[in-house]
Amino acid sequence: MTHTSSSPPTARPFQPAPRADVPGSTATHTPTVEIVIPVYNEERALPGCIRTLHARLRDQLPYPWRITVADNASVDRTLAVARELSEELSGVGVIHLERKGRGLALRTVWSMSEADIVVYMDVDLSTGLDGLLPLIAPLASGHSDLAIGSRLAPGARTVRGPRRELISRCYNALIRLSHGARFSDAQCGFKAARTDVLRPLLARTEDDAWFFDTELLLLAEHNGLRIHEVPVDWVEDVDTRVDVVGTATDDLKGLWRMARLKASGAARLPVPRRPEPAAEHPDAVLAPDAVRSQLAWQIGCFVLIGIASTAGQALLYWLLRGWWPPAAANFVSLLVLTLLNTEANRRLTFRYLADGVGAGRAHLGAGALFVVGYLVTSAAVLVFRDAVPDASAAAETLVLAASSVLVTALRFLVLRLAVFRRRTR
Repeated sequence: MTHTSSSPPTARPFQPAPRADVPGSTATHTPTVEIVIPVYNEERALPGCIRTLHARLRDQLPYPWRITVADNASVDRTLAVARELSEELSGVGVIHLERKGRGLALRTVWSMSEADIVVYMDVDLSTGLDGLLPLIAPLASGHSDLAIGSRLAPGARTVRGPRRELISRCYNALIRLSHGARFSDAQCGFKAARTDVLRPLLARTEDDAWFFDTELLLLAEHNGLRIHEVPVDWVEDVDTRVDVVGTATDDLKGLWRMARLKASGAARLPVPRRPEPAAEHPDAVLAPDAVRSQLAWQIGCFVLIGIASTAGQALLYWLLRGWWPPAAANFVSLLVLTLLNTEANRRLTFRYLADGVGAGRAHLGAGALFVVGYLVTSAAVLVFRDAVPDASAAAETLVLAASSVLVTALRFLVLRLAVFRRRTR
């Protein structure tokens, strides 16, 4: 996707690192860093942001760096102020976009960046700059592919009102519930990525506004990229341009769009792959058969989850049987425990095979198993009631549990061989 800017970017040369001992550098190359500040009508906040950030980078960042201000069609003096700062401070460039959108700004500048690592932070500097080096270092060393600041990770410290705290926690909980995401904070304005793994993701992203962050992270996690989280200090700046209601609506639409993208397979991208883990110690004693050990883990974990699920279904059936007929009680109890069972197996039993398998695909794949399980267990209970008309609810429950064992064995085979089958990438 190409976007025309009303003025060409004034990218500046990378500024030298203040010291020679640069983490992640080699004899032939030191990683370069470009920090992007997207702005819209920020003539008041921009000078303080750029001067503070520039001083910190000049004095402390051990990598060659530059700053790019991405103006999102501001209608005040933001662009003029940015150009004045560019003339005043070395290593500060400006690009002007004719359309608004934080996602648009980041996609545009990151796509054309020559840096090895690109960074984004908000103009209000709500996130403490002490987290900048921990954000960049795992990418420079090659350990991680993306890095994000998190206000919800253990060790983070935040100063913000209860309304924004509640909205943030609810939104991130929704992401984890709907997509099985493992990152804790999707929308903290403090992120970095290696450009070699970022470009395929940018080509797939569609959102031009605030959902861009979430979309990028969901794509990265779905494709098996390693995301590093940095607990940050974060202080709320109430001078914000965010439309909370409109943003929340767009976020919900974006989550639904991402679920459909994953289900269709279009979210699979040709990103660089990491080699399989290997022992560093030359005399390490390794397991004789990794596949066999994985199978043992899967069987053991699946059995434990299956026992808990069978007991839970039996208990729920017994409770519902006092009000509902057998078919209805079995349907509800099996539906609830199937959802819980599938999610537990996705996160535990098949966690290695399920790398990149989202909650949507896992539960859709398990849907057919639900139908089979319901038919088998319901048939078993109805046949038993026909044979023993005066049977108690407890006896029905035992028959239900016995038939569930057969369904459980079938579930394991289908989940392992079909739903969570490792795809060739």
